[in-house]
Amino acid sequence: MPERRPTHAKRAHAKQMNAKRAYTRSKPKQAPKAPAARTPSSSHGQTLITRRHFLYGALGVGAAAALAGGGFALYSAAQPNDAEEEITVLQVPEDAVSTLGTDQEAIGSDELGNYVSLVGNFELPYGTLLWTNNDSIAACLLPTSESARPLTQVALLYLGSGEYPIVLEEAIGQAEGFDIYDVRASEQGLIWTEANILDGIWRVYTASLNNGALGSPALVDEGNTGWETPTIAAVGMNAFWQVLPALGGENTGEDSLLKRVRFGSGSEAETVFSSTGRMSTPPYPLADGLVITPRTNTSTVNYQLTLLDADTCEVRDKVVLPTAMKPLEAGYGDNGFTFSFDAIYNYGGGIANLGTYTPAQTHGTEDYDGLSWYSFKRAPTAAPAWSNGWFIVKSKQSVCGIDIGSLTYFALPIQSGCDDYGDYLATTGATSTFVTYTNINDTAVDGTTKKLCLVRVWSPVALS
Repeated sequence: MPERRPTHAKRAHAKQMNAKRAYTRSKPKQAPKAPAARTPSSSHGQTLITRRHFLYGALGVGAAAALAGGGFALYSAAQPNDAEEEITVLQVPEDAVSTLGTDQEAIGSDELGNYVSLVGNFELPYGTLLWTNNDSIAACLLPTSESARPLTQVALLYLGSGEYPIVLEEAIGQAEGFDIYDVRASEQGLIWTEANILDGIWRVYTASLNNGALGSPALVDEGNTGWETPTIAAVGMNAFWQVLPALGGENTGEDSLLKRVRFGSGSEAETVFSSTGRMSTPPYPLADGLVITPRTNTSTVNYQLTLLDADTCEVRDKVVLPTAMKPLEAGYGDNGFTFSFDAIYNYGGGIANLGTYTPAQTHGTEDYDGLSWYSFKRAPTAAPAWSNGWFIVKSKQSVCGIDIGSLTYFALPIQSGCDDYGDYLATTGATSTFVTYTNINDTAVDGTTKKLCLVRVWSPVALS
């Protein structure tokens, strides 16, 4: 059965889409096309009851779209040629794929310490969400009290010490009815989104970080419901946001755009990649790159897994999936691209089933033919990561580390009283440590209550 998704993240998407459909977008004359980003279904789900629950469901929610009134410098997206491009799609025979449960052996709990060490154990406010793609800091969206304004604040969790100073106490547009809905950080800067769901307006802000101090916020984009609220990423000195046309809206046929601004450079944004139609997955940040999934310029619907250099935005690697296969998440690690499906296809050979896939061996750039593959056969609820050679994935409740070479794996212990999704994986990319978190609301037999977000930092032994 498909696994249950985080209850604090389940409820947001339907409410967000309902709010969006209630408004229309007023497109500025002669403005360049500006789509907005997709919110992955792995992070959302049911209808929200309160604005507070919507906010807690913001896992993966971002912001951006067409200009609402000028003041931003945007470059036109490069339009595809009229002639269709020639593509070669990935082919993976069924016998080229190893799967969990057929060949793999679990590492016992008594042996776990020989393979992975707990190097950080921190308590944050209940309902916290966090994200990281490095070994230093994580961006945190902290809740406030149920009746208070602001609804959320932004903190930076230092993964070595556990300190989490608040760097943004309220939305820049709080007086106008905006709340902070999503945030990402690198060591050099912060990107976040604010939204006024009553008016159907969103905004994207960035600010540089200098020794933990937040620089002056810059409003780099804003829009309304003709475009989806963008997903966001921070890589080094670069802030990215992905803009997609809203499904069923007046701009459905528009291109999708990936936009970027350098931290500290002000509000001048550039469009660095365009896609005919909607991109499939949110941007996936690495230490020095970004994975996106544009559509190919073909009459068939094909998604191209694309790795961009974060500084130059040049394509470093790419591979095209079979026709109509729509990935839920896409990433990159030690063996190249990873991708996951939350649906089952009756074609595609060894990559036709639900689960998360990655090559089982290293290889050259754009050379994915004839490889052995590994598949983690669980309903995907988080993008995977790599740490010291281990493939790190989210299972039904626990987070697992997989040694693809030896076909062994470990599962991290689950905390008593945790939410029904168990541990959630906060890390993307390839790092030397990885971060998990879980929200716990537990009442002991003696009546004492534990209500917190437990964040743990793990260091697996390096695989040779």
